[in-house]
Amino acid sequence: MSKTGYALLVKFIMTFIFAAFTFALIDRNAWGWVLLVALAVTALNYLIGDLRLLPSYGNIVASVGEGIIGGLTAWVLALLVPAFDTSFAALFVFAVLTAIGGYFFHQYLLRTEKAAP
Repeated sequence: MSKTGYALLVKFIMTFIFAAFTFALIDRNAWGWVLLVALAVTALNYLIGDLRLLPSYGNIVASVGEGIIGGLTAWVLALLVPAFDTSFAALFVFAVLTAIGGYFFHQYLLRTEKAAP
């Protein structure tokens, strides 16, 4: 597995743990929806946060941006899918955890030579 593939796997696992804590344990959503949120947030945060924001604006802006993207993605999914229900508290906790996790993940990305960005 390439270093970028490994980094994406780590990012997905981290995001899934945060989603499981907030949307399965706090809001009692089905694990399938938690998996869908984790996949969508991982993809969007990689494409926008890691590839666009991190190289241009640095770690802090990219981390905050990823937290916002994560919270908004889960919120939009809750609007579109009646079976996925979430609270403001869970969205806020998920966004904060995603931003904190993103901060440390970006430090790893910046130290790793062959992982994108």
